[in-house]
Amino acid sequence: MTETEVVKALSALAQETRLRIFRRLVVAGRGGLTPTLLSEALDASPAALSFHLKELSHAGLVHAEREGRHLIYRADVDAMNTLLGFLTENCCGGEPCITVPIAAIGRCSG
Repeated sequence: MTETEVVKALSALAQETRLRIFRRLVVAGRGGLTPTLLSEALDASPAALSFHLKELSHAGLVHAEREGRHLIYRADVDAMNTLLGFLTENCCGGEPCITVPIAAIGRCSG
């Protein structure tokens, strides 16, 4: 992941509605959510939701797949893990970290 991609992803998440959308999609897991379900869960207008999903998609954090007549949005777990890896690379100057590593608490495999 390049620094430009990291900045783009962090910029997308640095907005309250987009952060809420992303977290909701992470919780939904592989099943994903339709825009209607997201809109209802987050009390967001369809137009606002569409704008925020587009921003998250351009940042590579979510993707949509058509299933029949519906679009299903899912968090891109690989992109999320890559972002976390970039942010924690060379953590603590090579010394053991004080906090519990992500791998110790479980890692989502998408």
